[in-house]
Amino acid sequence: MKTSNSVVVRDTTLRDGLQNIARTVPTANKLQWLQALYDAGLREIEVGSFVPPQRLPQLADTAQIVAAAKQLPGLQVSVLVPNLKGALAAIDSGADLMVLPLSASHAHSLANLRKTPDQAVEDIARIREAIDAAGSSCQLEVGMSTAFGCTLQGAVESDEVLRLVEAVLHVGADHVSLADTVGYANPLQVKQLFERTFAIAGERLSCAHFHDTRGLGLANVMAALETGIRRFDVCVAGIGGCPHAPGASGNVNAEDLVFLMHSMGLATGVALDGLLQLRTHITQELAGENFQGAIWRAGLPKTMLPTDATAPLAALAD
Repeated sequence: MKTSNSVVVRDTTLRDGLQNIARTVPTANKLQWLQALYDAGLREIEVGSFVPPQRLPQLADTAQIVAAAKQLPGLQVSVLVPNLKGALAAIDSGADLMVLPLSASHAHSLANLRKTPDQAVEDIARIREAIDAAGSSCQLEVGMSTAFGCTLQGAVESDEVLRLVEAVLHVGADHVSLADTVGYANPLQVKQLFERTFAIAGERLSCAHFHDTRGLGLANVMAALETGIRRFDVCVAGIGGCPHAPGASGNVNAEDLVFLMHSMGLATGVALDGLLQLRTHITQELAGENFQGAIWRAGLPKTMLPTDATAPLAALAD
């Protein structure tokens, strides 16, 4: 269990944030967003997904985005992959980390990956073999999606989540993360499942992915933080969602999460003003989409100095 004074923020705006938006954002604009995220201090960014272009034209330029991201010093570049073919593309691209979603919901797994959860575990084993055969240093993270419930199936049993966590670690996943894909989780549920997963995965449980669909995103972040999680997925302006999870709004808002951490004295290395400037740009470019967040409207409280919101990671870390 981690107890450090710093928190890693992994931005997924360029992938999760855009995958459910119909209008196609030009590659040049995405590259501007990427640079703005980097300039704001983000050092882990999920830049796209190697899915068939006909399924998600929005992400057809992922290889180009990865190539540009790899030119940014110190940036961990991650991508989402749905299967072995996507994993091979990720290896070829030079991505540092690939995230493979494995749904604990049978119904969601069939809709999203066209496989049962156990068939997806078999895929993960083949992906591990491919990474090793290529001599690649790319890390394999399995994101346990719909871990707290599913709009298609309803309840998802915690025992099934834990069974699948054990299975993917057994076949060679480097890391696992737990995802509230559809915004069903509550803080007590989060605390219990993360504690049980830590008992199985230890430090290989590395990230939490929450949606704010029902207003509990940051409450769930706090519950996971208290169990020792120190890495969280976010989207600028809270955009995004899952094409196969009706009603699921985007990830926890990046600006609000960074503000929350800084207000408690936890370092992120992220400049809040930089995120807010990017938010303004994104909301103008994607006018009419669903945006979330509170700090952009309310501003910083008088008890927080601007330097508190922009302090570099080294200034607050242990």
